[in-house]
Amino acid sequence: MLSKKIRITVNPKKIVKVSKNNWSFYKEYASSVLKTLRKPMFQRFLRWVLTRENVHEEKVENIHVMFSPFRKESGKSIAGRCNSEGEIYIYPKKRELYRKLKLKLGKEEAHSYIKDRAKATLIHELLHLKYKSDEKKVRKLTRKYLSVFKHTA
Repeated sequence: MLSKKIRITVNPKKIVKVSKNNWSFYKEYASSVLKTLRKPMFQRFLRWVLTRENVHEEKVENIHVMFSPFRKESGKSIAGRCNSEGEIYIYPKKRELYRKLKLKLGKEEAHSYIKDRAKATLIHELLHLKYKSDEKKVRKLTRKYLSVFKHTA
């Protein structure tokens, strides 16, 4: 069961860069994402996706909900990544993005965005276990499966 492999992970090197102001935001973010990804209905859906795509659950070692954003050397942030050992990482965007969403859409919609983004990221990274470097196919399938989940939920 994937839900047992999901955990919040704090990178001690990155935690220094998180201000006290942002600490509570990222703590709430990680807790919310953890609860969302562990929900039984979503877990059943993930099992269905894995079966349909013929991806064995054993390929997933751990799913890390990271406490702070990740920036590539190019400066671009990423939502998630996975490696060949089956470690999946899910990262938050900067707090400023959520602040803007909250002002534009309201608190509930911004919170809904966070949950949907985490679900999409996990689906995306799970698909990368099968379609390693076929980003185009993984994106297409991610949109398809997230749409299916939203219409069945």
